[in-house]
Amino acid sequence: MKHFLITGGAGFIGSHLTEALLAQGHQVSVIDNFNDYYEPERKRDNLRGALQQEKFRLWEGDICEEAFLQRVLCSNTYDAVVHLAARAGVGPSLRQPVLYQQVNIGGTQMVLEGCRQAGVRKVVFASSSSVYGGNREAPFCEEHSVARPISPYAATKAAGELLGYTYSHLYDMQVLCLRFFTVYGPRQRPDMAIHRFALQLLNKQAVTLHGDGSMRRDFTYIDDIVAGIQGALQYEKSKYEVINLGNSRTVSLVELLQLLERILGTKAVIQYKPVPPGDMQETYADISKAQRLLQYEPHTGLEAGLKAFAAWLQAKGVSY
Repeated sequence: MKHFLITGGAGFIGSHLTEALLAQGHQVSVIDNFNDYYEPERKRDNLRGALQQEKFRLWEGDICEEAFLQRVLCSNTYDAVVHLAARAGVGPSLRQPVLYQQVNIGGTQMVLEGCRQAGVRKVVFASSSSVYGGNREAPFCEEHSVARPISPYAATKAAGELLGYTYSHLYDMQVLCLRFFTVYGPRQRPDMAIHRFALQLLNKQAVTLHGDGSMRRDFTYIDDIVAGIQGALQYEKSKYEVINLGNSRTVSLVELLQLLERILGTKAVIQYKPVPPGDMQETYADISKAQRLLQYEPHTGLEAGLKAFAAWLQAKGVSY
């Protein structure tokens, strides 16, 4: 049995990872500040099952508060910290760039420094496909330049990777940066395209489509992302790595909408809007490195994943 600390553990990815690690018999502690990016009660609902487990502990607080973070890190011996806590989303980062810098860069610095002081030797950092910015060379490989991010959110994630390298280089720490590609599934954030499209379809509202719908995304089901994180927790061979976790297949937003129409049994009325600043035309993961280092293999195709998401959403209700 190991003891893992997950920052942002009440969120979409964090709560699924928490359940998976608990199911394997590990001890899991979670930090979350339940901020109002979306309804905090949804995040509390994500942890209802975990809160019944003896091997689970919830720490409610902010990673940017040094005293709180030190108290958590020094209260136990952790085998690894999975750092998921962040301000999410490209669009909001354009409206609140200073907040994104404070949380995503400053908070990551706090976590890394806190781990150094507490003697935690392994950190898995949640990065993003957004770091590839305007890259036109697809599929995206970890060796491609990320020096030109096109949103504040992307810039903060690239900075987090650099901080991870610095701590790995200077101190006896292993830092693995995982670039997630458009994660979806039950509990997905309500601002994400799949969630928004599904609600608009179920509520007979116009579906908002940016551009002409030709933008393409590499949609990755939550179970595959969790398996990738677990692979990173087991990986010990090198001190620092950046690794893509995606499905390695791209789908246009129009194709996505057509799949959702078929699954939900309803037809969309489309409202076209301009592409927002900071949005990428395409994300497409080269996952050969993850396959080689983490034995990562995505198993859930888009249609099967969307059916699972739709079943969850319909069980929650069309206003969720």
